[in-house]
Parts: sequence; C-alpha cells; structure tokens
Amino acid sequence: MPDVLHDLLSASLRVVFCGTAAGTASAKAGAYYAHQQNKFWRILHETKLTSELLQPRQYRDLLNHRIGLTDLVKTHFGMDHQLPFSRLGEISRARLRASILACRPEFLAFTSKTAGQKFLGGKRDYGEQIELIADTRIWILPSTSGAANGSWRPEIWHRFAERVRVTLLGEISIGPMGSFPFKGTRA
Repeated sequence: MPDVLHDLLSASLRVVFCGTAAGTASAKAGAYYAHQQNKFWRILHETKLTSELLQPRQYRDLLNHRIGLTDLVKTHFGMDHQLPFSRLGEISRARLRASILACRPEFLAFTSKTAGQKFLGGKRDYGEQIELIADTRIWILPSTSGAANGSWRPEIWHRFAERVRVTLLGEISIGPMGSFPFKGTRA
C-alpha cells in the first residue's frame, strides 16, 4: 500500500515532527497538517521554529528550517481511533526507527500523545522522554489538531522550542537528571 503522504526527511535536520497519521483533510490536500483548525503551522511560527508563518501547501519549505515531517502510520489516514494499530504497530515502529536512524535529527517530536505512546509502547506524559534513537532525543507534544483542543498546552511546545534553541547553541541542557548532560536509554 502506498504512503498517504511522503516523508519530508533529509540529512542534517534539527527536528523531525511525527504525527500519528495524516488526517482526512491532509490526505485530500496532499499536505501535512492541512485542516484549517490545525494549530501546527501557527505554533511553529509562534515558537520561532520557523521565521515565517507557512501554509500547509508550503510544507516542503520546512527543510529550509532544518525541520522534517513524517507519520507513525504512513499507509492509512483518519482519526486515531480509525487506524489499524493492531495490524500496523510493529511495522510502523520499525519503519519510523529506520527513518530516524537514516537521517539522524537532533530531535524526534511526536505531535500527539497517541503517536508517542504507540511508538514507545505505553503510557507517557508530555515532554522529553528518557529513550533515544541513537543520539536523537524524543519528545511528546500536545496534538495541534482541532479535535484535541481540550488537551492543548502551547507552553509545552514553547519549552520544546527553547530546548531546540539551547541545544543548537551548544549549551548543556538541564534535563531530568539534574545538571548532567542528558543520557537516556535507546528506543
């Protein structure tokens, strides 16, 4: 089965954002985060991860900001409860892990708790996770979908963007292990 949306990945990315799967509006538009109520493009600009407010049709321009895009489930689209995780779970996790190992971004950020939990295999909270993929740090961010407005917490996106900036400046970040450089487990 072909991918609903092709990955936007390359070498030397800072961040790869990973959703659960393309939504219906995104599948129809052939562009990531295309629903008019989705906050993804606004929060990228608000947090200064992009210098301009991009539109979904401009998603390829994210490469200019060293940002990539993918989804956990590539061959299906729709809301999380419509996705066949029982059939695609391990395949999806292995595909994503291989993609991240190939492009080696500094951060993999799940744009939904569902995607992060399905990938990591259990209940998780928002924020930085202890697992790594090689040297790629993993974050779970609140969903930007309009359907998830009840759990929208932009401050977590701001904290993530700040961590990206600090890491890029070469400063030692203070993570869950105090003042020591972060060392986690491999996902």
